Amino acid sequence: MDKKRKKTRIAAVGDIHVRETDKGKWTDYFKDVSADADVLLICGDLTDHGRASEAEVLSQELRACSIPVVAVLGNHDYDQNEHTEIRKILAEAGVNMLDGDMIVLEDVGFAGVKGFGGGFNRAMLAMFGEPMMKQFVQEAVDESLKLDGALSRLETEHPDLPKIAVLHYAPISATIKGEPEAIYPFLGSSRLAEPLERRQVLAAFHGHAHVGTLQGETAKGVKVFNVARPLLQKLDKPLPYYVLEV
Repeated sequence: MDKKRKKTRIAAVGDIHVRETDKGKWTDYFKDVSADADVLLICGDLTDHGRASEAEVLSQELRACSIPVVAVLGNHDYDQNEHTEIRKILAEAGVNMLDGDMIVLEDVGFAGVKGFGGGFNRAMLAMFGEPMMKQFVQEAVDESLKLDGALSRLETEHPDLPKIAVLHYAPISATIKGEPEAIYPFLGSSRLAEPLERRQVLAAFHGHAHVGTLQGETAKGVKVFNVARPLLQKLDKPLPYYVLEV
């Protein structure tokens, strides 16, 4: 990486859970983050109940945001089967919605997917047993492959730029510590860590685990941050969003 390269301030938050009643609630928030950072990442659960009407509210609130926004959907955004419309509404509002895609902003490459569950390390679910179990595992495999594809394109087209991954589900167990261990398989999967290490990602951000740990790293040292808003608000020194300078 060029040592003379201008630093980029990346703000990240997940699980904002915007509701239909939130009109006017987020204006100051997005103004503040615009003053603090060069790019904003929203790591899934943009809406609370997965309704397009909630995305409409968010799209209006984002008018106060004057920096580029990159986002992925989360599990809540799928709940009413309106995720396609949610994605469309936010894309039309100028949000860079990623789903196996990549984008370069402020001399940083971003790749994003929602991710999926499946567990971690030796407890990771295998492709075995009933068809429904295999489908569950296949979803995690597919999300991992989408992430790897996006990172591969960044690596090929922009080899000198730092790479950042945007996720909803966790790629490591360290950042979900604090949640009940019984639900770990539903909070993320080690399959998501494989492309992070293979493509030498600088850092990855996720949400989903409201009671977790802010920072961890993969076995090969890729930094991972859990930026779920409920978690950031519960820190000893509460944060409205996490800022990483790259």
